Amino acid sequence: MAMASASGSALCFTDASSSRAIRRDCGTLCFAPRRITFGFVDKSLMNLERLRLSGLKPRASNATAVENGKQDGSAADSDKVPTPVVIIDQDSDPDATVVEITFGDRLGALIDTMNALKNLGLNVVKANVYLDSSGKHNKFAITKADSGRKVQDPELLEAIRLTVINNMLEFHPESSSQLAMGAAFGVLPPTELVDVDIATHISIEDDGADRSLLYIETADRPGLLVELVKIISDISVAVESGEFDTEGLLAKVKFHVSYRNKALIKPLQQVLANSLRYFLRRPSTDESSF
Repeated sequence: MAMASASGSALCFTDASSSRAIRRDCGTLCFAPRRITFGFVDKSLMNLERLRLSGLKPRASNATAVENGKQDGSAADSDKVPTPVVIIDQDSDPDATVVEITFGDRLGALIDTMNALKNLGLNVVKANVYLDSSGKHNKFAITKADSGRKVQDPELLEAIRLTVINNMLEFHPESSSQLAMGAAFGVLPPTELVDVDIATHISIEDDGADRSLLYIETADRPGLLVELVKIISDISVAVESGEFDTEGLLAKVKFHVSYRNKALIKPLQQVLANSLRYFLRRPSTDESSF
């Protein structure tokens, strides 16, 4: 069983089955076993590498259509392409996971996207479309087909996100110039990727006595949702619910988190923020520089 102790600004979580430790300014952080908690579900993380590439493959066959559009001076030109937005919302509906997709006025009925979600063992129980100044918003309320309940498994939530993005890359290949996944799986890679250090912003604030609100903004990449939940859970912090927004090259995350059903105390907030900064900077920063 994980235990915590605090002395000054040092906070340490230990477990008999885990001896890994990382030294930080706030003290020593000893990781507990890797268990994933999201929406009151507790399970071991499996097949993360599979999820990174789940359903994604290069869409080279669409390159000609994109190039022809650019030659014709159509809206496929990258400087006119709207920012794709995919939102996974666990807060707004108590009984379903809400997925919202926006891509200016370019999205069709998204029948193929709904069919792809059904292939993941999901039911689209409600769908609606609304318009505003940012374009057409397509919203789906999704439940698991076998239970009729909202999705609470972070691996499946990430699979939903990647499936939606995969379909967007297939049917709107011009979106690949605006998405981080376009660098590996799209026809037109982004002309300039977001710098991880510059993009990453983390803040934590109390949201009542029983939980805290964690905000993260960072460069997007496949598997990010699962990896964030894992690194948070590694220090025995529970992710109860939240929202994961894919906005072009950026991921914007809002998680409700708690420790033993209480809001995070300041030392633990610092441990969590430092752990996330360390993890999110690793793709572009050598570990020895810390």
